[in-house]
Order: sequence, then structure tokens, then C-alpha cells
Amino acid sequence: MDTMRIDILNPKAARLLRELAALNLIAIQDTSKNGFVNVLKRLRSKSTPSFEEITKEVELVRSKRYAKSAK
Repeated sequence: MDTMRIDILNPKAARLLRELAALNLIAIQDTSKNGFVNVLKRLRSKSTPSFEEITKEVELVRSKRYAKSAK
């Protein structure tokens, strides 16, 4: 399957594309004009680390850093 981005300049072309979609020759996916908001929503939907996880990671990095400087 090939994917293309097409800018429609004439409303007649949009009608033709809808007809092709009705014949199951192509699939039309509605893309939002505001992609940035979609990216933010996707990033925010992921779980954030807990305070304990952050503290553990900081302590791990600090111990590695101080181990190098102690040598």
C-alpha cells in the first residue's frame, strides 16, 4: 500500500476522491489541521514516572558519576 499526501485545489477533485473511496479503491483518512495538539495529547496520555522512580534514577546516575570521580 502506498500513502500519499494530496492538497486538493478544486472541490471537484474532492468529489472524485470520495467516489473512489465509495468504490473501495482508496481509503480516505481525515487528518487534523492541528497536528501539534494531537502530538501533545499522545505524549500526555503516556504514564508519567512516579516520584520514587525519578529519585531512583537520579540516585543511580549520581552513584555512577561519583564512582568515576573517586577513581
